[in-house]
Amino acid sequence: MAEESKSWILTPRTLYELGIEAVVDNFHRVKECWTRLPDSVLFDVLSKLHAWREFKLLGNALSNFEMFSKLLKVSDQRVRLLVLFQTVLVDGMEINKELEVGYGSYCFMVEINPSIRDKVINLGLKLGKFLSDAGCYVESESVLLNCKDLCMAEAHTPQDWCRVLDCCHKLLHTQSAYCELDRAAETYKLALLMISRLTNEGYTDVNHAGLYTEFSVLFFIRSEFNEAYKWSVEAMKHLKPTLPANIIVDVFRQAGKACIVKREFQRAGLLIQQASYLARQVFGPHHLKYSDALVDYGFYLLNYDSFVDSVSVYEEALQIRRKIFGRLSLHIATVHEELAYALYVQDYVTGKFQEARLHAEIAIKIMEMLLPNNHFLLASAKRIKALILEEIALDTGATPMSGQNLLLEAESLHLSALKLTESVFGKENVLTAKHYGNLGRLYQSMQRYKQAEEMHLTAINIKEALLGPDDLEVGLSIGHLASLYTYHLDRHLCAEKLYFRSIEINIRLFGESYSGLEYDYQGLLRVYTVLHRTDKQMEYTEILNRWRRLRENRILLEDHELDLEKDPDPVDAVIQKFFNM
Repeated sequence: MAEESKSWILTPRTLYELGIEAVVDNFHRVKECWTRLPDSVLFDVLSKLHAWREFKLLGNALSNFEMFSKLLKVSDQRVRLLVLFQTVLVDGMEINKELEVGYGSYCFMVEINPSIRDKVINLGLKLGKFLSDAGCYVESESVLLNCKDLCMAEAHTPQDWCRVLDCCHKLLHTQSAYCELDRAAETYKLALLMISRLTNEGYTDVNHAGLYTEFSVLFFIRSEFNEAYKWSVEAMKHLKPTLPANIIVDVFRQAGKACIVKREFQRAGLLIQQASYLARQVFGPHHLKYSDALVDYGFYLLNYDSFVDSVSVYEEALQIRRKIFGRLSLHIATVHEELAYALYVQDYVTGKFQEARLHAEIAIKIMEMLLPNNHFLLASAKRIKALILEEIALDTGATPMSGQNLLLEAESLHLSALKLTESVFGKENVLTAKHYGNLGRLYQSMQRYKQAEEMHLTAINIKEALLGPDDLEVGLSIGHLASLYTYHLDRHLCAEKLYFRSIEINIRLFGESYSGLEYDYQGLLRVYTVLHRTDKQMEYTEILNRWRRLRENRILLEDHELDLEKDPDPVDAVIQKFFNM
């Protein structure tokens, strides 16, 4: 044993502590008896191995399939188990793959002894969910697919179909999180088939709120926001206070995100705040579920034009996840990515993008270590880094050579992100359109104005076809095209019409204090200066000054901090308020 790694304290240790240490010291002699220890004692033994940095012994213990199955049943120790599991992964032991193989062996045993089918299915549901929580999506999907096959082999009654749906619920979550969207679509169809069978049978002893939420997540990732919104509303309709807290939190979170993209910010704020309060109350301030809620709250604040508050929320979520996963996990990478974008938006005025760049690069580095080459999850992180590099290149402190190199690197990142996105979604998709718009801005910075115009027009055409003419995404692309016409192509009358349209969209969605209006007003002032329209210059100078006063007042008055002493509202009251809005 590594005696020097043990942190002996001077105060006398209890008999229980001495007993735990004795078990650890005699690991090899007593390991066959570990599964007979009470749950709390077993976790304390494993935690002592972790504290003494005996990671190899810890890994050997956790890779014992019988023991790990026992640990999975202790729901109130999930975070503790995640910490132990992640430590072993980072230390180099592929325990995730060992557990995947171990479950496959259990499934094979069902053919020999069919009486254990139910036990193996229940174990697969728990193991698949845990591996997904741990960010081991490949192994999670493998376990849940085996579990689904066992369920389908004997799916003859409504109770059997409900178990298939439970498997589909967890499988959809894993496949969507890992962007295995074709296989997720197959799972979605299977789930619809099972729901249809239950409906035709008149079976009502089942609740689909959690499953409908996963439907919404799938369509959200595919940028099919109308479908995502539809399924999230269905989930809210089926939600009951008697459902498990984790289901209620997830329904609130996803319905809130669907409301954000539909620009229903009042509803979104209600749901995501309540999800955060409920997660904190039930699971505690250091739980993964509370971190998930905070990430969505940061997304809400960023879209609601409160980017300073968004940054602080993302930072808190990152701290929680680091305590669970350390620094090498897809769960860590995704928060770094979202924090990078929030910092990019926050620092757009100051031009100090180094912190944003650092978080984007950390996200990409982690993803490249954990994902296959050219995995779709890299597209968004590359896009964000490219946006940041473009702004750094345009900074007055950059030399012409360094600035040009940064722009070329940004172009490479944007093109890679576009290729990844088109390979998954094709050209007619909102995410694809965003990449075209980003390339338009970059080519404008690179003085390749014809290409810039082509990219902006492509982005506008795709977004209008998918979202309609008055969506925020359309307004953003219109504003960028107006900037190109104003500052580089001398098409000032065209720019004027585009600015008017962008302003109308922004005010309708966000009100007269929206941050993005500043660029439209400044662009119009430039247009009227070139056109020698003194009357319009004076008018929009006053409008811009009025906007600045409104903006300052909004920043002073707004307070989006979560009240850490506040209890969540009753679930029924939240549902009623949501549908009355």
